[in-house]
Amino acid sequence: MMSHTTAEKPFKGIGMERGIARWYASLTKKALDDFKRDARRMAERIPAGGRVLEVAPGPGYFAIELAKLGRHQVTGLDISKTFVEIARSNAAEAGVNVDFRRGNASDMPFAAEAFDFIFCRAAFKNFSQPVRALQEMHRVLKPGGQAVIIDLRRDASQESINSAIQNMQLSAANAFITKLTFRFMLLKRAYTARELEDMIVKTDFLAAEIDENFIGLEVSLKKGRDDAPAKTAAHVGNS
Repeated sequence: MMSHTTAEKPFKGIGMERGIARWYASLTKKALDDFKRDARRMAERIPAGGRVLEVAPGPGYFAIELAKLGRHQVTGLDISKTFVEIARSNAAEAGVNVDFRRGNASDMPFAAEAFDFIFCRAAFKNFSQPVRALQEMHRVLKPGGQAVIIDLRRDASQESINSAIQNMQLSAANAFITKLTFRFMLLKRAYTARELEDMIVKTDFLAAEIDENFIGLEVSLKKGRDDAPAKTAAHVGNS
């Protein structure tokens, strides 16, 4: 029997479309302060004028907030046609230039060494070919470039999940739907830190750090330079 970390996902990377995508966009817009905070925090790790790729940006909130800071060239790649349309509309409304396009994280339509920084939030668990997606991130990063993945922990406690949902300040109906989504879909697709570590060491990334919080993980990856030493193992810590 194949392990949770090495098997491809049973679904084949089909993105949210139409009404489901619009519902998700409306729901996640309530967390706009989180996207703004992530954009400011990640901007500190990106060289001035650097090229940034957000993988699976969905409605585009993070990419748009990063573009508002005015120091970066931002691209978003999503498998969902509806999300690409929503993100483009949101960027136009915000008056920023973000290149949102459709594509698969496991087969990115970009040249090698095209980006200085890659960001992926709340989407990695949904990729049908996670190790290949990691390797694609490595391929399109410039030498010395970094990638950050933020996602749910599969071993998060139900108490922590309930607390997080309560903090979202959702309507009773949306809170109920969100609880069911976590229980029957998101947690089943998510990874533990150890499982992510096992995947990362199968790629060409030079080094990785995985920080755990009460419901999630933040993975920091670095691509080595041409003169870099041999790859080191991933390190797991607590934030």
